[in-house]
Amino acid sequence: MEFKTRKVVTPRDLNPHGSLFGGRALEWIDEEAFIFASCQLGSTNLLTKLMSTVDFVSAARLGDILEIGCAALKFGTTSITVTCQVRDMTSGTLITEVGEIVFVNVGPDGRPRPHGVSGPAAEA
Repeated sequence: MEFKTRKVVTPRDLNPHGSLFGGRALEWIDEEAFIFASCQLGSTNLLTKLMSTVDFVSAARLGDILEIGCAALKFGTTSITVTCQVRDMTSGTLITEVGEIVFVNVGPDGRPRPHGVSGPAAEA
């Protein structure tokens, strides 16, 4: 898994309990996963189709520096499936993870179109 992005938890990222708001974490995950998938496919014409179960394992607090990492799971004809984790940079503690995020490559009409890339877990 490649951890390429870091975020610092600021006051605007907190929920009423003083921990990282889940919606903010999901925003960061979707953005990082999109960038990762785009780099794998060489295309920015991707739409998020699906996010599997999100598992919030630990809380992140004000001032924590978090790392976001992604890895490719499989390549379909028009899609790519990635996994993503958010962890505390200092302790390595897992904050949250999404098992599968599926992105679909689309053409100008918004309909799925083959991306032409195959990977180690390529599908037919």
